[in-house]
Amino acid sequence: MMMKVSPRVSVHVCLCNTRHGKECPHYNKRGDSATADSPEKMKPEQATHNKMTTATSSPSPVVGLRGVVSSLVAFFIVVSTVSLLFDRGHESQVQLAVQHRHQEVKVAAAGGHEAQVQWTDELMGEAMRGSGEECNWSLGRWVYDNTSQPLYSGLNCSFIFDEVACEKYGRNDTRYQYWRWQPDGCDLPRFNATKLLEKLRNKRMVFVGDSINRNQWVSMVCMVEASIPEGQKMRVYNGSLISFTAFEYNATIDFYWSPLILESNSDNPIIHRVEYRIIRAEKIEKHARAWGNADVIVFNSYLWWRKQKPDMKMKVMYGSFEDGDAKLDEVEMVEGFEIALKKLTEWVGANVNNKTKIYFAGSSPTHTWASDWGGDDSNKCLNESEPIQKVGYKGATTDYSMMDKAKQIFRPLEQKGINVQILNFTQLTDYRIDAHPTVFRRQFTPLTKEQIANPSSYADCTHWCLPGVPDVWNHFLYSYLVQK
Repeated sequence: MMMKVSPRVSVHVCLCNTRHGKECPHYNKRGDSATADSPEKMKPEQATHNKMTTATSSPSPVVGLRGVVSSLVAFFIVVSTVSLLFDRGHESQVQLAVQHRHQEVKVAAAGGHEAQVQWTDELMGEAMRGSGEECNWSLGRWVYDNTSQPLYSGLNCSFIFDEVACEKYGRNDTRYQYWRWQPDGCDLPRFNATKLLEKLRNKRMVFVGDSINRNQWVSMVCMVEASIPEGQKMRVYNGSLISFTAFEYNATIDFYWSPLILESNSDNPIIHRVEYRIIRAEKIEKHARAWGNADVIVFNSYLWWRKQKPDMKMKVMYGSFEDGDAKLDEVEMVEGFEIALKKLTEWVGANVNNKTKIYFAGSSPTHTWASDWGGDDSNKCLNESEPIQKVGYKGATTDYSMMDKAKQIFRPLEQKGINVQILNFTQLTDYRIDAHPTVFRRQFTPLTKEQIANPSSYADCTHWCLPGVPDVWNHFLYSYLVQK
């Protein structure tokens, strides 16, 4: 805990019983120090000094002896009282911190100065840990908040992508922008773009994954770019890599397209929709060159491992066609997921030191089956305008088990001092059936007459409007980076 106290300031504490209406004799009702020099209002050291002068000026030995005895008795009483108060104050310190968040406790001090004790977010974190309580940001509820939300304007963010710019493409119901995630029993630290950029000064952060991770990357760029002056920021495309740079901070926030982590037949960032997905089980180096020197890496690989149809499988290639030892195995999608993450774990263990921050984003639910929340499947998530309010809701088609598998696969890295932090936002995202682009996005191919007649047939219930849900994912990431 931090105590911000002005240097060379004597802090005077008045120990008074105010429970029964007795006021401190040295302070008025406003808490200002009294300035009169009368014995009732003078500073404690002045009164003590006067008493000592009176005692020592008396020539009587009896009076002197009696004064010495009285002083000793008073000394022991004061020491006992201060000790008792210190113990009680120490016990209640954590409780005081929790109750007085963001408040400043001002104590009157000598010379008219003030000493300030400020309860900051850092103090709050220490207080909660000291009390044996840990805030679980993933448990909570969505609260409508049109005061602090949204964190930025989608219409004013010059780096937003058209497939998530819902307001730009005609969505007039903007309530989805004003929902704030409120954890149970605690708060997320307030997002501060400048503080994050300072944390990233002379550093590189890379989001690695698919279009959901790109959705999160765009959100992060929009969250920070408004605090950067014009001419001090830039976005550059280079194949699978998109880089955003804040020149003043020499900070780079990148996105790298690698939907299956390993090399695959889906690596082209534009043309990647293939019927049969193939990964190369031992090949990660080409992709790793794009993120190997990063200080912060955020992986997301979930969507591309989901079955698009019940009998969907994928192929895993061992060896290579060049060496003539290529071998293809057909596996279940989840088996391919495990193969990819085990290779990623192997690479991280061999190439990353414990100073690199590594995060693995949780599953982002899709909302294509409205019957999950009591709707009509033919509508998908079309025309939904409110989050699901049922506490603990989990969509029947949301696979929570894959994140558990990820945790198990990454666990051996802890022996090397490397922690892969899971960003656990799956369930809070599952509530947000209202926040998808649906039809309010750029369509990269012309719509057919059949699609126009049936909007739900092309409604996007996978990605997320911005501002929106991915801002909370990044709020989690921000909180880990600057606080935990």
